[in-house]
Amino acid sequence: MANPDKHDSGIEPGQEWEVDFFRPEDAEGVVNLFLSVYGKGYPIKTYIDPELLTRENAAGRTISTIARTAKGDIVGHLALYCSAPYEGIRESGAGLVHSSYRKGGVNSQLLRHEFEEAAPRFGVEAVYGEAVCNHIFMQKTVYTNRFEFHALEADLMPASAYEKEKSAAGRVATLLIYRTYRPKPHRVFIPPAYENALSFLYEGLDDRREMSSAGGSPPSTSSTRMEVGYFDFAQVARMAVWEIGPDFEPVFEMKEKGVLDKGAVILQAWVNLAFPWAGEAVRVLRRKGYFLGGLLPRWFDHDALLMQKVMKRPDWESMQIHFDRAKRIRDLAYEDWLEASER
Repeated sequence: MANPDKHDSGIEPGQEWEVDFFRPEDAEGVVNLFLSVYGKGYPIKTYIDPELLTRENAAGRTISTIARTAKGDIVGHLALYCSAPYEGIRESGAGLVHSSYRKGGVNSQLLRHEFEEAAPRFGVEAVYGEAVCNHIFMQKTVYTNRFEFHALEADLMPASAYEKEKSAAGRVATLLIYRTYRPKPHRVFIPPAYENALSFLYEGLDDRREMSSAGGSPPSTSSTRMEVGYFDFAQVARMAVWEIGPDFEPVFEMKEKGVLDKGAVILQAWVNLAFPWAGEAVRVLRRKGYFLGGLLPRWFDHDALLMQKVMKRPDWESMQIHFDRAKRIRDLAYEDWLEASER
């Protein structure tokens, strides 16, 4: 295990560097980099355990891109990894650059390598990520790499995630960004409450969809299938609604109570739009105070609708959002939150 007391020693500023795929001998340096930026409290073990990081890369569950100096020092890292229900698409994240190398283009080269070399080489079908809204730098960077905005996650990240670098005073919203590598045209069922919003969101998708109006009730032979993930450090619950049955409301209430009892303050529901009766789940969620987040393309291999509930007033005013499309997504979420607050 890397020694956290020596994590920043030996890296001289001003060295030449190159961006490359991860090698096992890079693991210790990656861990030291994470410790230097985030300290010992970083919540994802993969990046603070060199043996685990090496195993995850060897298995292809994590695809690390690194910036390495001629001496072998690791001054940047970015990864593709699985976090959506469908593992054919990957999240881009775990990105960071050593404090002495942040003005030399390391971050932009990490992103270029990941999007143009790593994703195609490993057969990734689509890449998504979360661009934070406490600054606009990442929003502008990913946009130049052919990503588009599809959802807003209100107050997703806790202020503690930015404590060491003091870049946020409160919880931070994120914009979900997405880019298709392997198209999969398919049919989606649009809940009537969000027909206009989803029409706008689908205009920006780099793939084709056949859109039909959602309606009707789940068949009596069906049953609700959900998976729940809870992130203690962030107090975030994510509830993946794979299938919607006539028992949706009691099943959802049970799952929701479970995460609220754990202390969740941000609750997300991912509703599978593959079913004609998706609107029934949306109707229940809206009644329970959930509001629009946006579109999650290929989330279940089929698209999903993000709905969310925040247990206090979201910090709408502090969101820094650069592009018109992203601002429109924020406005759609805000307007629906206002309606939810009045119900």
